[in-house]
Amino acid sequence: MTPESPARTTTPPAYLERLSLTWWFWPVALILVAIVAVEVLLGFPAMPEWVPFAVLVPLTAAAMLWTGRIRVAVADGEFQVDDARLPVSVIKDVVALDTAGKREALGVGAHPYAFVIQRPWVGPAVQVLLDDPEDPTPYWIVSTRRPVELATALLEARSPKA
Repeated sequence: MTPESPARTTTPPAYLERLSLTWWFWPVALILVAIVAVEVLLGFPAMPEWVPFAVLVPLTAAAMLWTGRIRVAVADGEFQVDDARLPVSVIKDVVALDTAGKREALGVGAHPYAFVIQRPWVGPAVQVLLDDPEDPTPYWIVSTRRPVELATALLEARSPKA
């Protein structure tokens, strides 16, 4: 048995969420793709009936899975959003935003250098204010279904352990 590399950690993340689509998107999308497949059949009557369904349904499912791929985590001293990493040591403060707060934060007064991961099907978000003179990014805004839990996890990860 070989020992594991110290670079590989097995500690569970303090917070973990995937910004997947809500369940009701799936039946709506599948009904719409079925309608489109029928329209394709009407336009190409010589085509076998199963072809548009065999092509469009898997493509739609793959697109919906890809759309909900974003992973948000607080682990190993980092705030991880998809492939972006932010050390918790540069976090000044975290603000949990409800839907209206997110809309306002992303409105006309938003900073052009802000890092934003926004998903329209996820109402709330967190705003992570940064204190890093080397980075022109003033803050991150990240969609989350549990903004208070994410804000708490970030603040706890930032605090030195007693």
